[in-house]
Amino acid sequence: MANNNYNPDVLNCIANLSNDEVFTPPELANKMLDLLPQELFKSSKTTFLDPFTKSGVFLREIVKRLDRGLADEIPDRQKRVDHILHNQVFGIACTELTSLLARRSVYCSKTANGKYCISKFETQEGNILYKNIKHTWVNGKCKYCGASQSVYDRGSEAEQYAYMFIHTDNPKQFFKNMKFDVIIGNPPYQLSDGGNSASAKPLYHLFVEQSIKIQPKFICAIIPARWYAGGKGLDEFRSKMLSDKRICNIVDYPNSADCFNGVNIAGGVCYFLWAINEYGECIVTNVKGEKHANLEKRNLDEFSVFVRDNIAVHIVRKVMSHKEKNMDTVVASRNAFNIASNERGHKNKKASDYILLSSEGVSYIDSKEIFDRDSLINKYKVIVTYAMSGGNKPGGDGKYQILSSLMVLAPKNVCTETYLIIDSFNQKGYAEYCCTYLKTMFVRFLLLQALTSIHITKNVFQFVPLQDFSHPWTDEMLYKKYGLTGEEIAFIESMIRPME
Repeated sequence: MANNNYNPDVLNCIANLSNDEVFTPPELANKMLDLLPQELFKSSKTTFLDPFTKSGVFLREIVKRLDRGLADEIPDRQKRVDHILHNQVFGIACTELTSLLARRSVYCSKTANGKYCISKFETQEGNILYKNIKHTWVNGKCKYCGASQSVYDRGSEAEQYAYMFIHTDNPKQFFKNMKFDVIIGNPPYQLSDGGNSASAKPLYHLFVEQSIKIQPKFICAIIPARWYAGGKGLDEFRSKMLSDKRICNIVDYPNSADCFNGVNIAGGVCYFLWAINEYGECIVTNVKGEKHANLEKRNLDEFSVFVRDNIAVHIVRKVMSHKEKNMDTVVASRNAFNIASNERGHKNKKASDYILLSSEGVSYIDSKEIFDRDSLINKYKVIVTYAMSGGNKPGGDGKYQILSSLMVLAPKNVCTETYLIIDSFNQKGYAEYCCTYLKTMFVRFLLLQALTSIHITKNVFQFVPLQDFSHPWTDEMLYKKYGLTGEEIAFIESMIRPME
């Protein structure tokens, strides 16, 4: 017999059109609403805006909470719903399709003045707006979002993806300069500049910055966590976010599938609460799987890079408390010999030649073509490939290797900029013992905390303490030296695979 009690929420069943605009499940929307002070839902004066609404799930769940919270103040149900929908809940849709979907979710009708609308408006839009506006082209790019004119300068009938909220200098104009108490939602994440998603331009930070311009009491948004690392137009945004003491909560999901079923967003996602009257430390919650959550109150700008995991923060603090010189002070800057990565040298050795190591193996290069910037040619050099092993993604076992092609380069040997020189020594044994140190899971875990791209750079070694290389090193020696607990050791070894 069929189970007639099964009545799924339709907003749980909507498939995402792409990773650019991800629909928010109702359960996740409510977790975000739970971050807000709940007395907001007991006031008939609180105003809410979702300026990047898609399914309308945030507005719908807000209406439900206000309906319960205002039951005593406005006992008549219809009057209460009318007041909420006309005076408290507002949205700006991302596309024409999502405007219809959002109105259907909130008003029970795709038009706000339709026959089945639960609260009649004079216009079809009601308080959920959408206009198919155009980009503003300057030198082939949109001055607001950076979209390529060659890709998005379409006919008037085609979707422009010129999102209303960020394509204006005055975001308050849409609702007659209303003052909003809460801005909440899930903005579009990126805009393709051609068809290759790898070249897509991030957009979500523009929505956050525009929300802050309005200066509501609270902002709560879920966005990709790639901003932690910066890069591709996000460096300034990252700097502002980490130094903004009004961010009082961050809930971090390293695996996006833990909150968006079936969606893979590289680097994971996070949602945050920004409160205009809060100023201080931020509560960071790491969520891994359904049951594991780790919470810590800390300063987001404690270090020059954002250390994402709370357990990792404790490990870095222990290491840094020793106040030792760190390895970023000895790592050579990129391309120490001024030899391009595509240089292949020649096969036949001449008297004035040095041995050249490139990504294709060993050859020879004339000494006159080398610029020995740091006087390294006559030393034993510890080198690694500039690109991170695995491309900043864990392997099938869920663990990272970080370093690859770790080796000692002998005197009179040089390398292209494919390699980074970690340290140099007059004696071969010291160089080999340095390699034993770099192979430890301890060191590679510390490197992972500072990585902001797939590249191993001098700055990545800022948490790695410099050691005495007159003897070899093991993880056990390092765990003991820095007083790591069993939990901290297990955490490191759960993330980093042994290196042969």
